[in-house]
Amino acid sequence: MIHEAMFYEKLRDKKVRCSLCAHRCKIAPGKRGICGVRENCEGSLFSLVYGTVSSEGVEHIEKKPLFHFYPGSFAYSVGTIGCNFRCKHCQNWTLSQVPLEEAYTSSLSPQQLVQQAKMAGCQSVSFTYNEPTVWYEYTYDGAKLAKEAGLMTSYVTNGYISPEALEKIAPYLDAFSVDIKAFTEEFYRDICSAKLAPVLEIALLAKKLGIHVEVVNLIIPTHNDSPDEIRELSRWVHKNLGEDTPLHFNRFYPHYMMKDLPRTPVGTLELARSIAIKEGMRFVYVGNVAGHPYENTYCPECGTLLIDRSFMEVQEYNITPENTCPKCGELIPIVGEYPGLSKA
Repeated sequence: MIHEAMFYEKLRDKKVRCSLCAHRCKIAPGKRGICGVRENCEGSLFSLVYGTVSSEGVEHIEKKPLFHFYPGSFAYSVGTIGCNFRCKHCQNWTLSQVPLEEAYTSSLSPQQLVQQAKMAGCQSVSFTYNEPTVWYEYTYDGAKLAKEAGLMTSYVTNGYISPEALEKIAPYLDAFSVDIKAFTEEFYRDICSAKLAPVLEIALLAKKLGIHVEVVNLIIPTHNDSPDEIRELSRWVHKNLGEDTPLHFNRFYPHYMMKDLPRTPVGTLELARSIAIKEGMRFVYVGNVAGHPYENTYCPECGTLLIDRSFMEVQEYNITPENTCPKCGELIPIVGEYPGLSKA
């Protein structure tokens, strides 16, 4: 569905400047931005994907991954087509990199999105699968309606949204699972066709705006797996987002244009976790490794198992109603609770 875009300015000769993301594309008439789904039509910018859904479904919030945000709850998850990155390892490249005209999609209005989420018994709506920024107008309207209906909302994002766009949607956005893909500009330039600095700026802004932030880092062998880089990332998160920020180190699987690389060794993920903990992070997780014990949440003070997870699902929840460890009383920073889970 075509819908006039937000966050752009008209220039001379019917060109426009899109200010939705950090690319700030200058777009000539008849052309599209880097995302592939925002087009200049005779001097006005339009979104080509408003209400255009490529994937939708009910998922555990832990799959986002969001581990400290309404644990054990369900999120109605939707995505569209397009992306403002060109990641060579993208696992959803058939959504993010495929031309809109070649994609199989369906229509879903913001009102229908909220209705289906409520009918499915979900506690939240999550904009995910591809980069949610690229269909901002839809996510903005959908998030606003979701909040009015008593639902929580989340972005699963690469963090390349512009500050002004994030500030506008912030009152209707509860959680932000941000993928800091590496901690060097070289990686972002060569692997993602983007820059690191804007991502860090947005992660910090999301925190300042009161949005719940969790950080994801997919560790790719030979590209971003050095202990020094992991240490620098951990230090940045600790200093800027805080020691209680959930930090997820996820396993890479060969995909898309990086099929020649091996899977991330589990030992590398465990080393990354130990480095982050030494740098002061209190809740560090290992992801994409089924059944790994570091998928669970432990009390950072006494080591008590607080949330037992398996395959991104909560199996046991042992945090008190006051969000404390039942053994030592340490305060555990969990946003919300799932009433269907038994408490200690």
